[in-house]
Amino acid sequence: MKHGMWMICVLALIGICPGVSAETTPAGFWPLVDSGKDYSGQWGDAVNHGAEISPLGPDGPPARFNGRDAYFEAPGRIPFGAHDFTLMLWIHTQDVLDDGLGDLLSNFDATSRKGFTLGLAAYTGVSNSQPNYRTLHFGLDDGTEPVWTDCGRPGNAVFVFGFAVHDGALYAATCEPGENEAGHVYRYEGGTGWTDCGNPDRSNAVMALAAHDGHLYAGTGWYDTTGSALEASPNTTPGGKVYRYDGDGNWAFCGALSNPETGEAGTLGGLGVYKGALYATTLKQAGFGLYRYDGGVTWTYCGNPGRRVLNPAAFNGDLYMVSYDGPGGPFRYNSAEWAYVGGTLDPPISQDYSFAVYDGRLHLSTWPEAHVYRMEDSGAWRGVGRPAGELETMGMMVYNGKLYVGTLPSSRVYRYDGENRWTAVGEPLDAAGGKYRRAWSMALYQGKLFCGTLPSGKVWSLQAGGCVTYDHALAPGWRHLAAVRQGRSLLLYVDGAQVAAGTLPDDSPFDVSSDTPLQIGRGPGDYFNGYMRNLQAHTRALSEAEIKQCYDKDKRFTE
Repeated sequence: MKHGMWMICVLALIGICPGVSAETTPAGFWPLVDSGKDYSGQWGDAVNHGAEISPLGPDGPPARFNGRDAYFEAPGRIPFGAHDFTLMLWIHTQDVLDDGLGDLLSNFDATSRKGFTLGLAAYTGVSNSQPNYRTLHFGLDDGTEPVWTDCGRPGNAVFVFGFAVHDGALYAATCEPGENEAGHVYRYEGGTGWTDCGNPDRSNAVMALAAHDGHLYAGTGWYDTTGSALEASPNTTPGGKVYRYDGDGNWAFCGALSNPETGEAGTLGGLGVYKGALYATTLKQAGFGLYRYDGGVTWTYCGNPGRRVLNPAAFNGDLYMVSYDGPGGPFRYNSAEWAYVGGTLDPPISQDYSFAVYDGRLHLSTWPEAHVYRMEDSGAWRGVGRPAGELETMGMMVYNGKLYVGTLPSSRVYRYDGENRWTAVGEPLDAAGGKYRRAWSMALYQGKLFCGTLPSGKVWSLQAGGCVTYDHALAPGWRHLAAVRQGRSLLLYVDGAQVAAGTLPDDSPFDVSSDTPLQIGRGPGDYFNGYMRNLQAHTRALSEAEIKQCYDKDKRFTE
């Protein structure tokens, strides 16, 4: 389609969809096909900060966001207040990713914790696991203070090693160290209920989970419980193997990690997806290094940088991994070469544990003084403070606009409130005695932040403000999305159909009025990585029928 004809079609679409009344003219309409112009004439034109107008198919040139620094900014006061509203847009994402997907729209003030965010969570390197991959989320907050809810103990867990959201369900990986026990995977059933999905092998821990290519994968290992000041596990069966879950408690063997250089692994150290492939790392020296899954039971050894590397996380084109060997600090891998990138950590560290992308920058959790570091655009690390009195910062995740981190020895979770300030959220999550208590693993599920602990092996959740998630991997390609606030309900639509619903709590009016500009292709987490067009903002809740009619009218431009 010629560009001129495309613009004629765009102009014909402004605020007009079959079955949508005339008074529903959008409060903002940015086609994003040649500029940031607001064709509604109400909100204001959006300033382009580096997004490219790039051809993609025959239907006109949508805005291309590079996932690193490109976004639009629409000035003017957000007109929604405490009332209903609808956000609609088309996005295109690639199937093969070397970065996260980032935030789509945001008007969130981090200081007051007030506003809204719509985004896609592709969280890797959250401790050992990849808890979320292509998870669509929509959240509001108005400075609320969340509380933790007990979600029970999966099996006989002493340690919840990791989570993964897959096909609408939350899965947890456990360490169960008894002589006649083994690590299991459990599926969350709500409340405090968990369904046992079996133990892939006889090792005492399932140490990592990841969803990849429509399947759930688990990596096993022997966990040395004395490293957490617990009694030694009488079960010393080695693992170092990866399995695929085929449902009904059945696990398919997908190979063991080994190589001629460092030997045969007995303990897995992390799973994550990078450039369309599943990668695995090891925890112990035996077999240490990075491996790429090639299908069946075949793994390709990708080498090592001379130290153990764990917890792979994709960011801005490269794969980052933490290290448990001194001097601490992460490594970067680009499918061919290794580079140590921890030389600027000050004060120096001994070990690092987890990654999170917040405000577009990679963050790192560490030991022994629980500092959290942020990687600047130059590649240098800058400290952003530490939770007082803690020794380790562990699993990290961005949730509903804010960065959260778990700790040892108290098992508290802290929220980053800027300028090196970390605020404890509630009481310690693990009330067991002993020297160390960990808040280790995290996941985003059913609009809540989940956290797993040691040594009680409990799972907890909290809801900050209101949030709703589509707990399936959003399919690549062109997708029509709509996020709706309707009274106390939050609704998500994909390709014209409602896919998820959540509820705002009653402790706030959730007034999102703000003078903060609307961010398009950027939010509290990361920059958007993909294409976007036909963004509309309405000051009422459109019905499912209206959203479906808008999708049907517009989808011809993506076919």
